[in-house]
Amino acid sequence: MSVSEKSLLYDELPFWSAPFGMLLLDTVKYRKKMRVLDIGCGYGFPMLELAGRLGKESEVHGLDPADDAIEVLKEKIRMREITNAFGVQGRGEDMPFGNGVFDLIISNNGLNNVNDQGRVLHECFRVCKPGAQMVLTMNLPHTMTEFYEALRKVLEKHGLHICITAMDAHIFDKRKPVEYLQNMIEDHGFLITSVQPDGFKYSFTSAQAFYNHYLVKNFFLPHWKEFLPDDRQQDILSEAARVMDEEAAEDGHLEISVPFVCFDCRKPEI
Repeated sequence: MSVSEKSLLYDELPFWSAPFGMLLLDTVKYRKKMRVLDIGCGYGFPMLELAGRLGKESEVHGLDPADDAIEVLKEKIRMREITNAFGVQGRGEDMPFGNGVFDLIISNNGLNNVNDQGRVLHECFRVCKPGAQMVLTMNLPHTMTEFYEALRKVLEKHGLHICITAMDAHIFDKRKPVEYLQNMIEDHGFLITSVQPDGFKYSFTSAQAFYNHYLVKNFFLPHWKEFLPDDRQQDILSEAARVMDEEAAEDGHLEISVPFVCFDCRKPEI
């Protein structure tokens, strides 16, 4: 996939991230002359929205490891003539910034996708000014639970317990429980001001429509296949689809849940 093709695909992700991002934007404490960092900024949401709300006296820096994301972000900044937003390629585990330089750190479902969450939080604490705010959104373990429970039934039916173990490990790797996240944030020196649970649902006419949705097809399905036997992936997924359709028949449509949480944190003044 070329950068241009990849950009067209990935630039649809703000639709997925919008509910997370709206709560994040509502949680930010707005002040003039702020210096802000967005970790895992991707193609610019909610970073560019925040840059517009804060005005030209503030700076918003977006950090992302993907070179194509930063390339597209910089082009958006140029085309929109935004003067207070900057894209930086880099990893959250090793931020290319000095100590105590940011008034606000945000990450809109970005910490779910880093290699080492603890290391990223350590870096967040380092680059924050004393008293700085940090607002994080993350989706939770029951994300798409309707699919996972249907798949679990199929795997149990066929005695594929090793696949269930791998599935549970995958869920934990990508989506930590609220209490686990809260302890980890506090262990890295931050004070938590509020924990706001929220969520939304996707509705589909069928499980096949769910599988074929661009988001699922490109960003979830490849990972699901990794914990299924190579020679039985399609059969297992088809059987899970039938289970989902049967359970959704009474409502006439399939609902897929996406619970998430927003943490409002701050670095102590001293």
